[in-house]
Amino acid sequence: MPTLGRLGLTPIVIFNIIVWLFFTLAYFYQLVYILRVIRRGTVKLPVAKKNHRYGFVIAAHNEEPVIGNLVRSILTQDYPSDLVDCFVICDACTDDTHGEAERAGAIVWDRNDLARKGKSWVLDYAFNRILDDFGDKYEAFVIMDADNIIAPDYLKIMNQAFDAGYLVCTSYRNSKNFDSSWISSAYATWFLREAKFLNNARMMVGTSCAISGSGWMVSERIIKGMHGWDFHTLTEDIQFSTFCCANNIQIGYAPAEFFDEQPITFKASWTQRMRWTKGFYQVFFSYNRDLIRGIGKGQFASYDMLMTIAPGMILTLLSFFINATYLIVGSLSHGFIATQGELLMCAGSLVMTFASMYVVFFILAVITTISEREHIHAKKKWRIFTNLFTFPIFMISYVPITVAALFKKVEWVPTKHDIAVNFDDVMAEGSK
Repeated sequence: MPTLGRLGLTPIVIFNIIVWLFFTLAYFYQLVYILRVIRRGTVKLPVAKKNHRYGFVIAAHNEEPVIGNLVRSILTQDYPSDLVDCFVICDACTDDTHGEAERAGAIVWDRNDLARKGKSWVLDYAFNRILDDFGDKYEAFVIMDADNIIAPDYLKIMNQAFDAGYLVCTSYRNSKNFDSSWISSAYATWFLREAKFLNNARMMVGTSCAISGSGWMVSERIIKGMHGWDFHTLTEDIQFSTFCCANNIQIGYAPAEFFDEQPITFKASWTQRMRWTKGFYQVFFSYNRDLIRGIGKGQFASYDMLMTIAPGMILTLLSFFINATYLIVGSLSHGFIATQGELLMCAGSLVMTFASMYVVFFILAVITTISEREHIHAKKKWRIFTNLFTFPIFMISYVPITVAALFKKVEWVPTKHDIAVNFDDVMAEGSK
């Protein structure tokens, strides 16, 4: 019977096979998601039997250039205006965010707690005050970021999901500055993919979705149960999603479109994604046992969420370092530790690690771009094409970010927003 060595299965080869098998099997379900969406398209929600009452909540820190457009897009919805209010919480603002929001029609409150900075603490303040001042007036809340704008039928579609019984619901996240840079194009592609091929697919197969950043709705019943907001990691959205999963609260998805402003420089992107990655670590180490218990009970949503928050890039980096170390030590041993064939295989594995990542992300970019081409609004048409090749580089840059986030102390830092456009301006992009 041939030995493993005769078959070429040396320890380093076996290690690489195990890593490859793990990634293939662990994330195979996402290929199923893609195939399901290609076949079925976009989820269809039942017509709502009732128009419910909503309060929009917006955390704003020095958002004077953009806040007015968001408030106006909320208060001019194709939805009964007497069932919609918009709350803007000015968090330690030093510009005229308050005045711009108020002139646009929002209910505006000022908050100046410098000790507890960040969106999660603003939400806690807002929900507490709304419950105290307005009682049970609102049936659900919609959380937006100050740089967002929403489509005229946004709330009408979200209302369909809420009326169908979902206590938490996310929506279709598009970008208002796709062609500002290769960075903003990459962000836009990722969020389009997340909406269409992850949350949309999850909704189709009946599992739970995940909220991300802004553009999500939560029932007043959940907020009232907390009497505020209890999630204060660096990624309170993912923490809340994981909490819902661990407590069997199914998050829905509605194809209601909103537009987000993306960073345009690599430096700004690095800072933001560093915070996200650190937040993912916080959530992973806090909730992994709850999710594993959920998996043990046969809850696929728990598995899906575990794969979402698990630091998969760490395993990629570990594979890289093990192969690189083996290659260097083996070369210095002059054949004592590793043969020339093993060294060549090790070098090939190093190349294939990143080449395969590039190819996978390239394919995802192509699929997303073709599927969502009608939702991509860009004056610079060439950016749509070049993004196919730069998107994988953007995603691979998560590898060093993942490592740095392990050791670096990360704090919440506000992202500057200054692209002041309305819905019609965005829709005009690409039609010129």
